[in-house]
Amino acid sequence: MPKIILILGQESPMNFIRHISFLQAVLKHSITAFGGPQVHVGLMQRRFVEQRKDITNEELLEYNAFCQLLPGASSTQTIVLVAYKRGGVLLALLTLLVWILPASIIMAIAAIAFSHFDIQKGMASLRFLQPMSIGFIASATLLLYRKAIDNTITKIIFIATSIIVIIGFKIPWTIPCIIIVAGIATNFSKKRIPNDGAAPKAIKWSSLIIFISLFLTAGILSEQSTRNNWKYQKVFNLFETNYRFGSFVFGGGDVLIPMMYEQYVTRPNAPRVIEHKRDVIKISSDAFLTGSGIVRAVPGPIFSIASYTGAMALKDKGLSWQIVGSTVASVGVFLPSFLIVLFFFPIWQMLKKYAILYRSLEGINAAVVGIMLGATLYLLKDVSFNLVNSTPMIWGISTITFLASTYLIYHQKLATHWIVLLVILVGFVSTYIS
Repeated sequence: MPKIILILGQESPMNFIRHISFLQAVLKHSITAFGGPQVHVGLMQRRFVEQRKDITNEELLEYNAFCQLLPGASSTQTIVLVAYKRGGVLLALLTLLVWILPASIIMAIAAIAFSHFDIQKGMASLRFLQPMSIGFIASATLLLYRKAIDNTITKIIFIATSIIVIIGFKIPWTIPCIIIVAGIATNFSKKRIPNDGAAPKAIKWSSLIIFISLFLTAGILSEQSTRNNWKYQKVFNLFETNYRFGSFVFGGGDVLIPMMYEQYVTRPNAPRVIEHKRDVIKISSDAFLTGSGIVRAVPGPIFSIASYTGAMALKDKGLSWQIVGSTVASVGVFLPSFLIVLFFFPIWQMLKKYAILYRSLEGINAAVVGIMLGATLYLLKDVSFNLVNSTPMIWGISTITFLASTYLIYHQKLATHWIVLLVILVGFVSTYIS
């Protein structure tokens, strides 16, 4: 028992009763966090910094910036770090499960519904969730701007970052490169230099060893199952494919979705695959694009689209296998994010003791806020383009939704779930009167 307690976070499971309120807050966050990672930061700032005071505003910005440098689901990694700081590895793992379950369950149900019913009418009712989500990003940007942008260099970084993000939003390396350059820019400042401390010599390698072992094992089993036509071949293929996505995707869901499209829609129709008659996972373009639309209307991580694709990949095998496929794909895509962040975060904490990295945090925080503004403007452009052929009523409601969401969150501090319910109701009514 002592060894187990040491691995899971240096405290007895009996003491975890004090973390129940935190997990309840995570659950509320998971069912109200619409709009992707940029919005999630603002919502975490409100819930875990202002309301609960689990961490400070500076820590949240630092955690988010650090996770932007890693592959995987950045908003997932950020909330995992909040839990890790509060209660160690076990609480971090429980938080991961609570955070991803609602979205994953909804996406699995959506895949099953798409396989058996016509859900296009219901999708139309969710059309205004996208401008609402952008309003959430805008309000979070305004809030964090007041806290992180307070001198000339941070203002320059903020503006430059916003412009670069608008131009290169869908390029995977844009955000990590911006954060690195911003950190270098403020490192020329001589302010706030702490005492350099000696970094601890011991590094916990367990999570990295598990990560690499699973990566190699998944690859070998997936290839063997395909070559030998194993009965459960596609289950192995699903885990390997999603584990690979979770290990190498930089840039979040906007990068993950195109990669999945290539893997599941384009690749199966490639001449080489057809010539060798490989039994690969195949999803129709219509089914995939429907899922990519639904995931943006669902609270929680965009990486939960893996739950949808996993269920769609096994739709020919029946309902029970769709549930298996959804579970395997979700575990595969989120597990690398968990293992990677827990390995690199202690190293990051050690490096923070040195002045060169400490001075960089000012620029990194300014870049995070600039990224949020750039994402807001980029997504507004996309929404406006999509509404070109819409009716004046739809365009007007979308504009009002964006402005009202921004105002109600930033000025009125209205709970996000009330805004979400109102927007869905408006979408439902507009669908049936248009």
